[in-house]
Amino acid sequence: MSWLPAVVFLGVCIAIALVRVAIGPTVPDRIVGLDTVNSIVVVAMVLLGAAFREVIYIDVAIVYALLSFVATLFIAKYIEKGKF
Repeated sequence: MSWLPAVVFLGVCIAIALVRVAIGPTVPDRIVGLDTVNSIVVVAMVLLGAAFREVIYIDVAIVYALLSFVATLFIAKYIEKGKF
């Protein structure tokens, strides 16, 4: 149960990042907040995988990180075109 404080801390970090997503003054601010949430979720999955000694959490975290990265690239490209 020594992993529990780390998970609680990551939950608080996600809550703070979600505040940025909710009240971000610009769209890029909201996207950075959402990307931060995605990164924290990946860290949480890796932490839980190590705590429970289950490789599947690590595998899912790797796939989630890759999809998150690709989605961020597409969103950045969309913003670059001046839609916002």
